[in-house]
This record gives sequence, C-alpha cells and structure tokens, in this order.
Amino acid sequence: MSNNKKKYFGTDGIRGKVGQQPISADWFLKLGWAVGTVFAKQRHGKVLIGKDTRISGYMFESALEAGLVAAGTDVHLLGPMPTPGIAYLTKTLQADAGIVISASHNSYTDNGVKFFSPNGSKLSDEIESQIEQYLEQDITTVAPAKLGKAVRVTDAQGRYIEFCKSTFPNGLNLKGLKIVVDCANGASYNTAPNVFQELGAEVITIGAQPDGLNINLECGATSPQTLASRVLQERADIGIALDGDGDRVICVDHTGEVVDGDEILYVISRWYAQHNIDMGGVAGTVMSNFGLELAFKQLNIPFCRTRVGDRYVMEALRERNWLLGGESSGHIICLDAHSTGDGIIAALRVLATMVTFGQTLFELRQQMQKHPQVLINVPVPNGFAIDAPHVQAAIKQVESDLQKQGRVLLRLSGTEPLVRVMVEGLDRILIKRLAEQLAKVVGEESHA
Repeated sequence: MSNNKKKYFGTDGIRGKVGQQPISADWFLKLGWAVGTVFAKQRHGKVLIGKDTRISGYMFESALEAGLVAAGTDVHLLGPMPTPGIAYLTKTLQADAGIVISASHNSYTDNGVKFFSPNGSKLSDEIESQIEQYLEQDITTVAPAKLGKAVRVTDAQGRYIEFCKSTFPNGLNLKGLKIVVDCANGASYNTAPNVFQELGAEVITIGAQPDGLNINLECGATSPQTLASRVLQERADIGIALDGDGDRVICVDHTGEVVDGDEILYVISRWYAQHNIDMGGVAGTVMSNFGLELAFKQLNIPFCRTRVGDRYVMEALRERNWLLGGESSGHIICLDAHSTGDGIIAALRVLATMVTFGQTLFELRQQMQKHPQVLINVPVPNGFAIDAPHVQAAIKQVESDLQKQGRVLLRLSGTEPLVRVMVEGLDRILIKRLAEQLAKVVGEESHA
C-alpha cells in the first residue's frame, strides 16, 4: 500500500459536515469532474452513483453527476442503495468505478463519499492520488459531442436482493423464524426486509421510514436498544440492526441481549467450521475483545489484530488469504461471499448458523466469554498528541494497576475530534475506575 499523504481521502473515503469544505455542493461538482477525468482517460468511462437516505444526498448526487458528465464520463444512477450493494453492482455492471454518497453511521448533518474499483473493492491509493491532483485544477468541460450521458438503473435494488439471497446456503430456509429488522431509516430500508422475507422468515420491520433527517436517529446498529425492546415485545427469535449505509450489523438474541461484531465473528466462524470451509484465520482489530482472541485460540483458529477500520481488516485478509474478518462495531467481511463488508450477508451467515445447528443465537454465543471492556470518548482539539508525556505516564500507571490481566488502548478517531479510551480486564469495577481516571488525564491535557 502506498504511503503517500493524501489531502482529502481518509481510510474510508471523504467525510465531513454538510456545507463545510470539502463537503459542499461546488466541491462535489469538482470531485465528479476529477473522477470523470481520471476514468475518461482510460476510455469513455462509466461510473455508478448510489446514496443513502440523508437529505443532502440529492444535492450531492446532482453535483457529482454534472461533474462526471462534464468530464465525458457516463453515469448510472442507482438511487438509495446499501454501500455493499453499490460495490456488487460496480463489478456486475462492469463499471470503471462506483461512488457511494454516505456518512455511514453518522447523523444526517454529515455526509461523505467513498469509492469502489471495478472489482468491487476500495480504490487504490494511486487512483485516489490521481483524483486529488485533478481536484487542485480548474474544471474544463469536454467538447459537446464528448459529454457523458446519465441513465437511471431501475432494477438496482432487485439485483442486489437476489445477490444477497444467493449467498444463503442451498437447501436451507428461514421458515419458522421471526425476525425484527431495524434498517436505521437508511439505505437498506427497501432491500433488507425483502431478503429475509423471501427466504421464508416472518419479518417485522422498523427504522424503514426515512425522511432525510432521521437516518441513524435512535435506531439501527448504533442504537440497538430500540431493536432489543422490539424483539422482546414481539417475542422474536432474533433482531438484526443495520447502520445507515448497510455495511455493518449488530444483532439481538431472543433474550434482548445485544450481540456485537466480535460475537458475530465467533458465531460465523462456527458456520465455516461446520461446512469444512478453510477460512485460514480471522482478522479483528485492536478494539476486538480479548475474549474473542481466547475463543479462537481454544479452537486453534489463527487470529490477528489490525488498526481500526475495515480497510485494514481487508488488507490483513488479502495478505493472508483468509476469508473472515471484522470489527466490534459490526463491520463483518466474508470474502467468499462478497468483496466488501455487508451487513445483510453477515446477518444471513448468523441465521444460517442458527438453522444449521438448530440453536438460538443466545446458545451459539455462550461459548465465547467476553472480557469486560469500558470505552470512553473524550473530545479533543485537532492535532491533539496522544504521545504527550502526561498521557503516556497515565497509560503506564493503568497498565501497572491491571497487573497484566487486561489491556489499555488510546486512539484518535478517524472521523471525529475524539480520543477513544479503552480499558479491558477481568474486574468490571476496576476497569471502569481506571478508564475514567485515564479519560480525565486526556481531557486535562487537551485543555492544557
């Protein structure tokens, strides 16, 4: 991977507050032109555009379309679509690139953009650098005869629904299962319920009335308690919560307990083992619970940790030729099924495991014992240094207090001005006190 420092692109595309640079309509116009210019140089160019349900997506979609067409690139508009669905269609429709307008799990006040290459994976650093070079130039429109054209793909959602269903094992179905699906008022509202229903489940859908402003608002994977309450109310077998763009999933078992990405990884690994599929190993992140690592050790399944971010998990999987990886937050990657993380497909793997073993999700997760973990987000100014002497001294003191029976992790958020303070150990009361102690030091240092 290239180490070139990029001005605009982060590890997961570009994201920010709507109306601020670079997340403004005129900048999206220029971004469309820059992308179109890069791909039109290779041939006439064909780019897909999809989005989630936040209100600013309409504005940015039009701006991107205009920029791409001005550069001589054809545009295929997908409308509201889960991020992994756009990745799938980019590959299936043989496009040069797929563009997703989304800020994922953030509120409607944010938006962003991410890209997929022709094979449905992230764009290379080299292509991103080329796009950034054109972003520093003035827009020039091609000759009228060379302008791109725009068409709307009317069957995009149906194609993706069929693709998701095709990843479910032949001979199995979801008949007899009652599922509550929370679509986060986001991109999956018109696809996810249909996938589970067409496979035979009784589906109760919530979070499927987007108004442009309520995406991720007290619903979805970032607020699973809403789903947990409904699962208990409906006496459902399982709850499935997606986030705003549909690339992450959090589950709820029939007792109303939330099942996070670490536990989902463990459950899905049992599906691979039952079907004698050699997944190689499992990739997690530095935030993955230590109980997950121990559970895989007991099963003799190799496990590695990466930096936080599905991009780094993907890199680890490809380097090792492994199939399964993910994050505690619910980004789950099953490379034998899709080229990127997909909340619906991960949920289908969980359901397939339940059907195969004839067990509830509650029973399946019992064999992994999570260690207590406390996470505190501390607001900090831009440029805050985690390696400040007072902060490092506080970390060493916490590590000493844990007596080698836990972990400490501080990291800067990649999307927000926050330091995430995580302490993990065997004694919940102790780690809560130590996390608060460390968070206080970080807060004081940030105001020094």
